[in-house]
Amino acid sequence: MNKLYVGNLSPTVTVEDLKQLFDERKLPVTDQVLLKTGYAFVDFPDQKWAIKAIETLSGKAELHGKVIEVDYSVPKKLRSRKIQVRNIPPQLQWEVLDGLLSDHGAVENVEQVNTDTDTAVVNVTYATKEEAKEALEKLTGHTVEDHSLSVSYILDAAAAALLPPQAQGPPKLHRGGRGPRTGDPLDYGGGAAGGHMGMGGLTGGPRQRQPELPLRILVPTQFVGAIIGKEGLTIKNLTKETQSKVDIHRKENAGAAEKAITIHSSPEGCSSACQKILHIMEKEANDTNSAEEVPLKILAHNSLVGRLIGKEGRNLKKIEQDTGTKITISSLQDLTIYNPERTITVRGGVEECCNAEVEIMRKLREGYENDIATINQTNLIPGLNLNALGIFSSGVPLLPSSAGPHSLQGPASAAGYNPFLGTSSPMAGLYGPPPVGNVPHQLPMLEQEVTYLYIPTQAVGALIGKKGQHIKELARFAGASIKIAPADSPDSSERMVIITGPPEAQFKAQGRIFGKLKEENFFTAKEEVKLETQIKVPSCAAGRVIGKGGKTVNELQNLTSAEVIVPRDQTPDENDEVFVKIFGHFFASQTAQRKIREIIQQVKQQEQKQHQPPPPPPPAQQQSK
Repeated sequence: MNKLYVGNLSPTVTVEDLKQLFDERKLPVTDQVLLKTGYAFVDFPDQKWAIKAIETLSGKAELHGKVIEVDYSVPKKLRSRKIQVRNIPPQLQWEVLDGLLSDHGAVENVEQVNTDTDTAVVNVTYATKEEAKEALEKLTGHTVEDHSLSVSYILDAAAAALLPPQAQGPPKLHRGGRGPRTGDPLDYGGGAAGGHMGMGGLTGGPRQRQPELPLRILVPTQFVGAIIGKEGLTIKNLTKETQSKVDIHRKENAGAAEKAITIHSSPEGCSSACQKILHIMEKEANDTNSAEEVPLKILAHNSLVGRLIGKEGRNLKKIEQDTGTKITISSLQDLTIYNPERTITVRGGVEECCNAEVEIMRKLREGYENDIATINQTNLIPGLNLNALGIFSSGVPLLPSSAGPHSLQGPASAAGYNPFLGTSSPMAGLYGPPPVGNVPHQLPMLEQEVTYLYIPTQAVGALIGKKGQHIKELARFAGASIKIAPADSPDSSERMVIITGPPEAQFKAQGRIFGKLKEENFFTAKEEVKLETQIKVPSCAAGRVIGKGGKTVNELQNLTSAEVIVPRDQTPDENDEVFVKIFGHFFASQTAQRKIREIIQQVKQQEQKQHQPPPPPPPAQQQSK
């Protein structure tokens, strides 16, 4: 339950008056109403209804001649680092919101909340309660694109846990006033086309098997009825025949010309269901004498689309040639805080479109699985929340969490609207703190890695920040040493950033640098942030990175979509190491870095085995006298 405070009540107001008001505003009537003189406390079923009550009633509803105030009921002792920001313009880019929040302190976590409102709502956790207080004071009433922001304290569960039980408020508040729930890992879901965004699930269960990436398609609204069929018979038969779960999001985006459909199944099941839906639409178009062609429209998270397109569009061109279709992809400019997905439109006959769907989804699934592998193979410290690093061109992030059995990240769930991993928001988990128990002294010492990242010279000032504040905060957040090397010459177009730290720190530091360059508009809205990264490898491992006839490096490039170069004319340095150059977007670069470091580790392990002395012979048995 979510407990709300209702203030500025007339002394003559009764509990029945309040319940009648809730009923008139179509808010769920609850028996949990505690009325005092001049104010009351009311429990609502969940955060979504609580937000609706605040937005609907506070400063807008009148009882017995007085305009009432409604807000979260958070005792002063529990007003700590967490606030909720409401009435955010839905089209606002993530970079703008991130910058606005960061103006008032170090942001540890941002989670978008599932609501029925036309505007966005986020729960924000700051590093300190002083920063949260400043943000609440400065952001309340702040105007963004003609929207006046509303800000409230919300319950900080971590702060509550530190207080003695008697200081945590009444039992009902303790049970019901849960803090914002962190998001599940790898959220590729949701978008303007698909409907609302959801909240993640805070659970402590064991990690579950990663589900298949579902197929999401857009269909014209006029065909939805035919797909469902009379009394739902058509869709029931379709799901049974294809062994699929098909969600038609018909209630979302009322009045829209198209509706999203999410198909959960194996790749074969998804393709079979898609084929049947296309045939249904084709028949309906013929029966209604519709002259318009009905193309196949696939929705895909922007962070996967680059790998579908391929270098210079080669992957997409090959699919077109192999299937006899024409494929176009919606513009990056259509992406907003509500819409991290792009529309892949396939034109051709039904069979041709179905063949193209198989190839398109194969590429998207490869990217999805590689993203998971990027995290799984790094063996990062549990509790690192990598969502919402703000590093993708859509402004809506995608990075998976390294949630482990004891992490705050919940297991993947197919429940709720989100078609991917549970009901998490694309913005969940920003700068998430490690879970309780994962304190530094309990962790094994991780090997320090050194990475050389090249950024545009004109971006150096933005990365350093005023009086070095930004780079200091970045180093503290990532747990890494970050230094900017002097320019090679006065007219150098790039500067080298030297990052030293374990894999987790590398991931976080590099991710935020990619994000900062996007936020500061060093790359246009249509551009992905692509940077050159260099890492050193032992000269004896360089050949292994290249592989016989360049096989390994070619496979590495195909797998990661990064450009990987091992210059052959290098002279090893004093440590007998040479550079490997990596160029690509963040995920491509990270995957390549981890793969190369795996090769280095394998070479080192082989060398150690070769240099180990032979085991001593077994001791001779003593002769009995």
